[in-house]
Amino acid sequence: MPLITELLHRVAYHECDMNQMVRDACYLRYMQEAAFQASTAAGYGDERYQAMRRIWLIRESALDFRAPLRYGDQVAVRTWVADFRRVRSRRAYELRRAADGLLIACAYTDWAFLDRDTGRPALIPPELIAGFFPDDQPGEALERARFPVAPPAPAGLVALRQAVQWRDLDSVGHVNNAAYGDAIENAGREAARACGWPASRMADAGFDLATRRLRIEYRHPALPGDELLISTWLSALTEQGALRHTTVVRAADGELLAQAEAAWGCVDVQSRAAIPAPAPLLEALRPLVATSAPD
Repeated sequence: MPLITELLHRVAYHECDMNQMVRDACYLRYMQEAAFQASTAAGYGDERYQAMRRIWLIRESALDFRAPLRYGDQVAVRTWVADFRRVRSRRAYELRRAADGLLIACAYTDWAFLDRDTGRPALIPPELIAGFFPDDQPGEALERARFPVAPPAPAGLVALRQAVQWRDLDSVGHVNNAAYGDAIENAGREAARACGWPASRMADAGFDLATRRLRIEYRHPALPGDELLISTWLSALTEQGALRHTTVVRAADGELLAQAEAAWGCVDVQSRAAIPAPAPLLEALRPLVATSAPD
C-alpha cells in the first residue's frame, strides 16, 4: 500500500468567484499543497530535495469535477502515489467536502524528477520510492493516454496577451502550474464575454458555466519577462455543453508552453444543478466552434 495522507483546507474568500464558487485553479493549488505535505510525511521535504539537488515538476494535471465547493466549505484532499517510472511518477487525489464526505473531485498529476542544476531528467532512487511505499513495492506503471489533439482553431477564436507577473512565479522561477489554470479559466470567461455573455448577464439569466473535466499538459516553462498568447476555442457544442481547447504560447517565438482541454456545461446559478445551455448562448458561441475534426 502506498503512503496515504490527507490535507484539510477551509475555502478562503479570495479563492472564490463572483458567485462564491471555488475557481478551477484553486483545486490545482490544493492538490499541489497536499503533494508537498505528503512528500514531507515520506521524509522528503524541501530541505532534503535541496540537498539532493533534485526537484519534482508537474508535466500534466487532470481533474474530474463531481460537485462544487463554496466559500466557507472545508475540503479534505486525500492523496497517494499511484506509480513510479524511471524519471516520472503519477500522484492521485480524492477531494471531499469534510462536513459530509461528498465527493468533490478525482484528480491526478504526472510529475517529472529533475536535476535541479541542469533541468534534465534524473533517475528516481530506490530509497525515495521506499519512502512513499513503506510496506511494499509499487506495482507496474499505469498506462498513460496521449494528450488529445485539438481540432483546428476557427477564425473566430479568442486570443489574449498576458505578461508573466511576479505573483505567477514559484520558487523555481517558473510560472506555477496553478497560474496556468487561472489563465485558462480567464480565457474561457473572456471568450464568453466577447460573444456578448459576460458573467453578469449569465447571472441575471439564472445560469453559470461550470467545468466538468479539465486536463492540462505543461510543455515548457514560462519565465519572467515572457509575454504569453492565450488562445481558446470550442468543439462539440451542444445543449449539454462543449469542449474548450486552450493553448498558451510564448508570443516572442510561438513556443507552445501549455495546452488544455476542458469539458464544461451550464448549471443553475443557485443550486449548481446541470441544466441545458440556453439557445441564445449557443448561438452566440458559434463563431468559436472549430469547423473540422483534428488531423
